[in-house]
Amino acid sequence: MATIAAYTSPALGHVLPFAGVLRELRRRGHSIRLRTLTSEAGRMRDLGFDADGVDERVEAIALDDGDGRRVRDSMRGMSEAHCLRATHEATDLQTMIDDARPDLVLTDISAWGAAAVAERSGLPWVSLATHPPAVRSKGCPPYGSGLRPARGLGGQLRDAALTTAVYGPAMRALTLHLNAMRREVAGLPPVRSYDAMVRRAPLTLVTTAEPLEYAHADWAPHLRLVGPTAWEPAAPAPAWLARLAHPIVLVATATAYRGDTELVRTALAALAGEPVTVVVTMGEGAAPGLPVPRNARIERFLPHGLLLERAKVAITHGGLGVTQKALAHRVPVVAVPAGRDQVEVAARVQHAGAGVRLDPERLTPARLRDAVRRARGMREGVDAVAAGLAAAGGAPRAADLIEEQLAAQQR
Repeated sequence: MATIAAYTSPALGHVLPFAGVLRELRRRGHSIRLRTLTSEAGRMRDLGFDADGVDERVEAIALDDGDGRRVRDSMRGMSEAHCLRATHEATDLQTMIDDARPDLVLTDISAWGAAAVAERSGLPWVSLATHPPAVRSKGCPPYGSGLRPARGLGGQLRDAALTTAVYGPAMRALTLHLNAMRREVAGLPPVRSYDAMVRRAPLTLVTTAEPLEYAHADWAPHLRLVGPTAWEPAAPAPAWLARLAHPIVLVATATAYRGDTELVRTALAALAGEPVTVVVTMGEGAAPGLPVPRNARIERFLPHGLLLERAKVAITHGGLGVTQKALAHRVPVVAVPAGRDQVEVAARVQHAGAGVRLDPERLTPARLRDAVRRARGMREGVDAVAAGLAAAGGAPRAADLIEEQLAAQQR
């Protein structure tokens, strides 16, 4: 059996997809060494991993994309933060490699410094993408635009114009940051683009699947869709859940706070008079003075699976994890993306006919209430997505592909 060194970005939305894959590998007899979000290290040890928190300096650097409205500013802020983290990630992972002498390295696609060290190591290396990756694909709009694919000459012209005017310059600036980082932390040669850096990994596992994800005929063999891999900690159902008389509308906010109070406030106002129970999960807890109507409750944490078994709609911030979890339970989604990859997830929900996308700048109780009603009628799209996510294989399929990388190295 192999020793696998894994390195995640320090965010719960990244840790749980890794945990699902690593748990499956541990079940198959592999030894797991892990660096992850410090607050989750104990729970990861309970799963049988040799786990510690990442360097505290990594967690101290916030991923700042401003208000997420201007693509160039957003990419600049994110790339600068990733590069600042990279120095500490590189030292962190190299220390783990020197100590554990692993047979394979598994890195987070968002941990650029860890990826550079994995590449330099020459070891078998797999990357895990816990959100739709910013990798170009024929027939798809530039990443970050939040646009759906457009067919024909009109679509080609639209995408070319956006790339030339906005996204091309932004990605070139990002590549400059990326190459400076690669040289400084690992002595690696420059790459032509962010895409080329991602494809330096022999294999990147993308934790989603068609028809939610767009078709990407040009991603193989470097990028493979495996479907959702997230592990959810077990928890008993609270007593109040069994007493609910009405179906649930879940309002799920980001695991890392991104100003979700307005989404929650609007949802509570929109559904106050509806025959539903609104259950909000907010890791930060309810904001002071937030009015909570009689048919609603706010919880700091509950496993979403418990709620989705009773839910009719999920209102999300567009995070891939909770959005896919809802659709896997055949629950339609209303996605209100705040920024980052969330606009891409929301566009995919809309494209698949599995829910409704709302612009947070135009969010009102009336619009949100109407979106919830429309989403409940999208059964065909929801069922198609649920079937596609299940067929992709999830954590077992990801573990199969990782073991193939190990076997190829041994031949």
